[in-house]
Amino acid sequence: MTSQIIKGSLLEAQQGLQELITNEPLLKTIAMAGEKLACALQTGARIYSCGNGGSMCDAMHFAEELSGRYRKDRRPLAAMSISDPSHLTCTSNDYGYEYVFSRFLEAHARPGDALLAISTSGESKSVLNAAIMARNNGVAVIGLHGRLECALAELSDYSICTPVGTFADRVQELHIKVIHILIEIIERRLFPQNY
Repeated sequence: MTSQIIKGSLLEAQQGLQELITNEPLLKTIAMAGEKLACALQTGARIYSCGNGGSMCDAMHFAEELSGRYRKDRRPLAAMSISDPSHLTCTSNDYGYEYVFSRFLEAHARPGDALLAISTSGESKSVLNAAIMARNNGVAVIGLHGRLECALAELSDYSICTPVGTFADRVQELHIKVIHILIEIIERRLFPQNY
């Protein structure tokens, strides 16, 4: 029984990865999003990322791989996840949780910056408000979500959808693959000597 559960889980993940591999339009969108992020950094702009729950962990992982180190040594890149507890709790207390990310972007983001907005459902109000704030202020939005028809897709300059399985965990597994690919695209553009 346990072996069947494990195999079933791995097969479902494999199916999702295979669907991603064979989706040429989506692969093109991922490539364009990676190039947009690299261009933003090349021009001195910043990258922000946000999400809730596991998606916040992914947003943090994305930012730290850029500001810290991914594969090889190189200069740090200007990336930040919107995850500071004092900001999140202050803003949610004073304005409501749906504004925790948009308020941060209103304070810090500038035209030419970019936002990686992550929501497995594509309907999280806090992430949608961040995307709206970004678009209204000249910040490119890369939406990473798990449903083809969702509000985040409509608000994104680059909509990356990874639908697989019934639950969010399979979607998040593909999100981390996409995040690592975006980082690699950025590094290959900015630090070709590392590849």
